[in-house]
Order: sequence, then structure tokens, then C-alpha cells
Amino acid sequence: MNTDAPIRTRSLFHFAFNVTNLDEARRFYGGVLGCQEGRSTDTWVDFNFFSHQISLHIGEPLKTSRTGHVGEHLVPMPHFGLVLLLPEWKALAERLKAAGTEFVLPPQVRFEGEPGEQWTMFFCDPFGNPIEVKGFASLDQVYAS
Repeated sequence: MNTDAPIRTRSLFHFAFNVTNLDEARRFYGGVLGCQEGRSTDTWVDFNFFSHQISLHIGEPLKTSRTGHVGEHLVPMPHFGLVLLLPEWKALAERLKAAGTEFVLPPQVRFEGEPGEQWTMFFCDPFGNPIEVKGFASLDQVYAS
């Protein structure tokens, strides 16, 4: 795989994980994050998570611990997330702040002025599932070193 080539979407990512309440999940993923709801039953619901599919099932959420080093911070592992262009990232950060989201790692820039400069934020859904969202001025910089 050529890591110098520009990023192109080739496929959609699917991630299924547990939550304890579908109504609360709908309020967070649909309301706060603005994800469009897809199919559902009494035990699960799908969302369009920024052009990727997530499936939230009733069950016990993943166990996590703050063992991931991000600069001088420890962040929850495992976690999932996405990469956005910077204007979308900033809009989402403002949306999360307006909703009163408690951040594990508040919105901030990393590697400023260096290859791979990125903005990042960590937060958890209402069930403790940790999410990281990164923002880049150009998606060509995602793998820059």
C-alpha cells in the first residue's frame, strides 16, 4: 500500500457496540452528533456516523481504561472515532460544547506547524464509550510524518 497517495474513500467502515438505552443513544448520536438514524429493532439501532455505519446494540458497553498516551494525557483505550476536515471538526466541537459535553481531552491542536498537524478531542457517549475526533486542514496530512 502506498502511504504517500492521497486518501480516497474506498469503502464504508462498520462498527457495532453496546449501549444500555436506545432512546438515550438516539438523543446523543442523532441529536447531539447529528447522525441520521437508519434501521432499528427493539434491541439495536443503526446510524450514519459521518458516512460510516455504526450499530448500537443493547448490552454492556466495552470496558475501557486511560492507558493511551496522547501527548501528556492519558486517554481511554480502546476507543473509536473519525477524521474530519477542519471546518467540519470545528463545527462539531462547537456543537458538543453547546450540548454541555464533558470532554476527556478538550478540543485542541497537536503537532502545530509540523507534518500531520491535527486538531483532536476526546469525549464519551452517555454509556462511557470513548470517541476521538480528529480534524485536518487536508486529508492528505492524515499519514504525514
